[in-house]
Amino acid sequence: MNLKIAHLGPKGTYTEAAAQAYGETELHGIDFELEPYANIASTLAAVADGLAQLAIVPAENSIEGAVTMTADTIWHLAAKLQIQQAIVLPIRHVLISIATNLSDITTVYSHPQALSQCQDWLQQHLPQAERIADTSTTAALNKLAANPQLAAIASARAANMYDLPILAQPINDRPDNQTKFWAIGLQPSLAGNCTSVAFSLRSNTPGGLMTALGYFANRNLNLSRIASRPSKRSLGDYLFFIDIETSVNNCPQLKSALADLDAYAETVKNFGTYYTKVIG
Repeated sequence: MNLKIAHLGPKGTYTEAAAQAYGETELHGIDFELEPYANIASTLAAVADGLAQLAIVPAENSIEGAVTMTADTIWHLAAKLQIQQAIVLPIRHVLISIATNLSDITTVYSHPQALSQCQDWLQQHLPQAERIADTSTTAALNKLAANPQLAAIASARAANMYDLPILAQPINDRPDNQTKFWAIGLQPSLAGNCTSVAFSLRSNTPGGLMTALGYFANRNLNLSRIASRPSKRSLGDYLFFIDIETSVNNCPQLKSALADLDAYAETVKNFGTYYTKVIG
């Protein structure tokens, strides 16, 4: 029986490419199959519910920052899910359309992150076109073959898979565009050099976040990422996501810091320790 890897679909997404790369480079000798899901939340739920053994989801982009749906969902499913590895892929966007001229295009579809990563190019070359956010970069590709007024932002790989022409490339605003994906399962990784944690505070007291982060600074533990998300309970109430550059498995200082944080914070969720692999 093949190991099932859930990912954001339909076929041709960058997440599918990350899932394929993970399977080929990390699952040595293990047969696997890719299972597309309609959105990030259902991708993660597939693992939590036992429908897939792994999920590959986008976590952070070098231009647009954290992928909010991933952060929100992993917070709610943290009791079950653990990050096993991070995969970093270069992101090279292309404009896909059967139009012969940019002036013919009235509508551009893509995932919100991709639209934001190309906003300067779109403003310069397609200021007249409406931008419509979709569930993934490839969700709208089936609409393009019959309408020269439509375009989508996706990858060259996706254009080839759907047999659609590329009208312009590359169109991302920065050439060094990268996205970090997480490979997430039910079991924790046994090794790594990064630990991801999220927490909420008991009340909005002055210096509360500084106190929480001080548990790491006072032990000379470096935080490589700090991000916040609304808790959705009340305005001004936040969840905080941090990456610590060490392993919880063999670092007494990190274990001590997390113990202090656990006693101080309202809720602490440890998503695990893992390595990062850069591909491409």
